[in-house]
Amino acid sequence: MAFIHYNANPNNNDTIDCVIRGISKVLDISWDGTYIILMWKGFIAKNIFLLNKIWIDTLFDLGFEMRFVPNTCPDCITVERFSKSHPKGRYLLGTGSHVIAIVDGNYYDTWDSGDELPLYYFYRKEKL
Repeated sequence: MAFIHYNANPNNNDTIDCVIRGISKVLDISWDGTYIILMWKGFIAKNIFLLNKIWIDTLFDLGFEMRFVPNTCPDCITVERFSKSHPKGRYLLGTGSHVIAIVDGNYYDTWDSGDELPLYYFYRKEKL
């Protein structure tokens, strides 16, 4: 389980759009497709599509569930520790200021965010 550099942004931008990059990886769709989905949800809500409420509600609409990460330091759960303890599945972690995709135990980001402390995560139960 490891960090894998990932940037779905067609212009290779790597700031501000971590929500779009993370969701695109977890859903396995393009950056453009993710942008359009979020933009449309924002338009319907008459709000900015990168607001937490818009992208979080979008994940709920897509069948994701949200859980909080119990973090008591010094045994804090980092992004890297979370990824190692979740070797199967697709997760989207939020730190409060950043979003990271985890797929089958690897964490995908434009930089090695393994030492970041997630506050919450989203997951979708696979259909049996």
